[in-house]
Amino acid sequence: MALLEERGDEVEVVNYLDTPPDAPELTRLLKQLGMTARQLLRTGEAEIQALGLDNPALDDAALIAAMVAHPKLIERPIVVANGKAALGRPPEAVLAIL
Repeated sequence: MALLEERGDEVEVVNYLDTPPDAPELTRLLKQLGMTARQLLRTGEAEIQALGLDNPALDDAALIAAMVAHPKLIERPIVVANGKAALGRPPEAVLAIL
């Protein structure tokens, strides 16, 4: 946020913990990010093992459903601009889409 504010960019913040994306929105974000669902998982969360999401046989649809049900599992922040998306870690990664 600080990087975007320093540049003078206006941003709309969507807190996924309060307003989780649905499956179609998450699928769209994954396409914009150029990532698989597994790559967007926060692998350090205890729920990964508790829910069996560390099973490599699970497909994107199963992982997306889990992220919709448990938005804490979505890596964030995600910045969307100009029809593209980038993870904000490191923050400089968003500069490529601005």
